[in-house]
Amino acid sequence: MATKMGLFRIAANQLACLLKQTSLRGTTASSTRCMHFNYVPETPSQDHGETARMNFFQSITSAMDIAMASDPSAVLFGEDVAFGGVFRCSVGLKDKYGAERVFNSPLSEQGIVAFGIGIALTGSTAIAEIQFADYIFPAFDQLRSEAAMYRYRSGDLYDCGKLTVRAPCSAVGHGALYHSQSVESFFAHCSGLKVVMPRGPIQAKGLLLACIRDNNPCIFLEPKVLYRSAIEEVPVGDYELPLSQADVIVEGTDVTLIGWGTQVHVLRETAALAQQKLNVSCEVIDLVSILPWDVETVTKSVEKTGRVMISHEAPITMGFGAEVAATIQRECFLSLEAPVERVCGHDTPFPHVFEAFYMPDKWRCLEGIKKVVSY
Repeated sequence: MATKMGLFRIAANQLACLLKQTSLRGTTASSTRCMHFNYVPETPSQDHGETARMNFFQSITSAMDIAMASDPSAVLFGEDVAFGGVFRCSVGLKDKYGAERVFNSPLSEQGIVAFGIGIALTGSTAIAEIQFADYIFPAFDQLRSEAAMYRYRSGDLYDCGKLTVRAPCSAVGHGALYHSQSVESFFAHCSGLKVVMPRGPIQAKGLLLACIRDNNPCIFLEPKVLYRSAIEEVPVGDYELPLSQADVIVEGTDVTLIGWGTQVHVLRETAALAQQKLNVSCEVIDLVSILPWDVETVTKSVEKTGRVMISHEAPITMGFGAEVAATIQRECFLSLEAPVERVCGHDTPFPHVFEAFYMPDKWRCLEGIKKVVSY
């Protein structure tokens, strides 16, 4: 058995290297170690004015800078945020706004969220950072039992709607089981929260500003592999993007592909492969918001195409794709030409050396499209 496991590890390492080399060949898109997709920059709306070249984490910094400049009550806190954070998302903010508004917290996720709830209840704006989404679970009770419930339990007399919790999430190429998890489905069951996951810098800045200013507690999940690999011309000024509204980023006629966060870029590549190899036209939808999610945009697309595939990094069992599939089955039953297909992570802890086998990459997604078009 030990010898077999050694062979598996060698094979997995070789495959990961091969995938990396293949993704880099013949492309000028931004890349980073062990990425399983190519990032294609988007063009900002001219309505948002002057732009500057920013990566994903710089757009997050810009959003928090604007939020704190426009709202004197806003405070930012979390583990290591005072020196800029492990992903550098808060660089320079302590120097600009002082230690009373940008400060480190104890190493206690439960305490970070509880403190944020208290600040929000006083009417101030709380921006709390959980260093990794993988470690948000000690704070789950505070988020579920307090943040999500406060408005309802008080009959709308009190609320902590000015709380935003930021957390880096999802695969990064070398994070293994404690630094690669996608946690969105855990919070999708918590009425009273909003859950958002952006796909790039332009979207991240506009959505984060919208979350900070929204009158509901928001969980803002940031795919960490995009922090440095995703680079775009981002509007430098103040702008917001609508929450709970999905984006159709590629139009098509044969199959609807649904994802969020990093997986949107995988699906964009998959759509191009399907057109090239199968002559299948795919429509790609970024769900953007997990809670609440845009049922209307999704059902409109599925009624047009008649076929659908949902893909996410989280394990397939009880992943949020199951809720999307169930809703599609109810709303679009007479339009469906095939069962809803899901291509997701496996029902295992997130692996390290076997990450290449775990990820729902473009080849696994292409196989999913073959199933729905040949049904």
